[in-house]
Amino acid sequence: MTANTFVLKPLLRFTIILISIFITSRIALLFWQHSRLNDDDIWPIISGAIRIDLSSIGYLATIGVFILILHVVARPKTELFQRIFTLYGSSVVTVVVIVEASTPAFINQYDVRPNRLYIEYLDYPQEVFSMLVHGHLFAMLSTLLLASLTSVYSYRLLCRAFTQPQPQSLKKASNLTILMAALIICLFAARGTLSHRPLNPALVYFSQDSLVNSLVLNSTYSVAFALKNMGNEKSASNLYGTMPRQQILDTVKKASYRKQFVAGNIPTLSHNKPFVSGVKKNLVIILEESLGARFVGELGGLDITPELDKLYQQGWGFDNLYATGTRSVRGIEAITTGFTPSPSRSVVKLSKSQHNFFSLADVLSKEGYKTQFIYGGESHFDNMKSFFLGNGFNDIVDINHIENPQFISSWGVSDEDLFNQADKELTKLSNSTEPFFSLVFTSSNHDPFDIPQGKVSLPKGHNPENYKRDLAIKYADYALGKFINKAKTQSYWENTVFLLVADHDVRVFGSEPVPLKSFHIPAVILNSGMKSKRDPRLVSQIDLPVTLMSLLGIDQATPMLGFDLTKSYPVERAMMQYYDNFAYLENDRAVILMPNQQTSYWRYNKQTKIQEKNEQQNVDQTLAEKALAHVLFSNLAYTEQLYRLADKSSDKESL
Repeated sequence: MTANTFVLKPLLRFTIILISIFITSRIALLFWQHSRLNDDDIWPIISGAIRIDLSSIGYLATIGVFILILHVVARPKTELFQRIFTLYGSSVVTVVVIVEASTPAFINQYDVRPNRLYIEYLDYPQEVFSMLVHGHLFAMLSTLLLASLTSVYSYRLLCRAFTQPQPQSLKKASNLTILMAALIICLFAARGTLSHRPLNPALVYFSQDSLVNSLVLNSTYSVAFALKNMGNEKSASNLYGTMPRQQILDTVKKASYRKQFVAGNIPTLSHNKPFVSGVKKNLVIILEESLGARFVGELGGLDITPELDKLYQQGWGFDNLYATGTRSVRGIEAITTGFTPSPSRSVVKLSKSQHNFFSLADVLSKEGYKTQFIYGGESHFDNMKSFFLGNGFNDIVDINHIENPQFISSWGVSDEDLFNQADKELTKLSNSTEPFFSLVFTSSNHDPFDIPQGKVSLPKGHNPENYKRDLAIKYADYALGKFINKAKTQSYWENTVFLLVADHDVRVFGSEPVPLKSFHIPAVILNSGMKSKRDPRLVSQIDLPVTLMSLLGIDQATPMLGFDLTKSYPVERAMMQYYDNFAYLENDRAVILMPNQQTSYWRYNKQTKIQEKNEQQNVDQTLAEKALAHVLFSNLAYTEQLYRLADKSSDKESL
């Protein structure tokens, strides 16, 4: 270190520590995920990683340079700013280590580096901490130990950078000149490019595989970028392209195959002639946590859901239903509102949808129904309580109202306790002359998969890697079957339509930009008024609320675009949001939209679950327009508050 660069010694040590962490973490991840890599993936990952890491260090080091400038300028307070720099540097290193060390566990669950989900879970420290303690204790302790050791080491290393006396020949002006030059370099590195827009993930992404793309990033950058986008909700037009407003509306309305649109200020408001008429039936939706079709025997899965398999034989079972997303709030959004998915957060969590946003509870409450949400955990989680109370639900029952629970896990009471309370609540509601709608949301099948002991067992020789998860799934199925058998003996059974449906699969993974097979979930409707049947059609979660209204005999105009599955349609379709990627599947063809990338075209066989790239991209242009219109509609309808019931004369001019 020469006299002329002595002032940069703390900054250089800080930079070397960060570079070492990023490189070590990425190399370990590349070795771990080598099976997902092709030979020609290595150079794009390396070249992109250099840009991302330099940008990350540029941002973090810029703050350090400002502190060093103050250290030089404020001579009487020089020790204070030395301490500030040391604390800042060691704190940054600690956070970086924690995020990088927790990356493997996050990838195991979500098949991608930490992103906005990582941040969103921080809003619920009690639930997350309990989950970590009960299901990921070793990983948590290892991460904390590694972070602590790194923090102490980096603190001491940065302290020693200030211990040697500065050369007397170096003047304040020289120090400031050197630091200003360093500041310019840091800012340039942070920006990462000379082009009009600064560096962003899209500039270094090269693969159709979301995990491979995320390996180019470091986890600190990935989380920081997600945080930035959460502060400014993602616009689909910025990610996928634009389309004239009227074309968006015309396209989605045409694709809905509705004819009775209502003239007024709500473009998609339309009537759907219901399947039944007469006495209004009750409605109970049981939303099963994290239950993919790959676990359901009747759907060709692991055969660990014997009770659900029985119900498939008794009711209207859907063989090819696809979830709209990978989180519970996305499933809640689809099931309760029929809203099409978007790259933004679910409307359950967005500000403009907390009141006067269409929901099943809203329309049913206007039809004289009592409406209720029953959950075994804290109802404030994922903003559910606020959204539900603001949009038609009259009553919330959560862990604070459940009587004498026998087992409480990190996410709430067991499914047995939940269903025991649900039976009590439904019995109370049935004693009234008014019809009712209850949404029951389970939680036993959620990581860390804590369940009461001795209730269920798996056959000998079951895969030990997923033993705890699969045991929880079987327990959730056991609790469901126990409840349904009891409900069949209760007074409310005969006059109640039951929908049993999953919110999403327990894990979505695959090398495709949207691995369609991982969105396949089960659903059964009981007491529908139809004979027991298996429905082989490709359908979406957003079709279910439309269908339920039809089965209940509700003839009220709604803004929903889903299909009424009591009817036949010229096409079968589903749509899915997978982080920033959006998929529109119609029959056996799929279009996948990705941020700032060319549209991707695929073939998908719903029987075999084989997904193959379609190189003949010009044949699906119409489908690509449908995909873009639907994802843009979500943003348009939310921002302009167009997804609601008519409440003014101007909303509903004529039929």
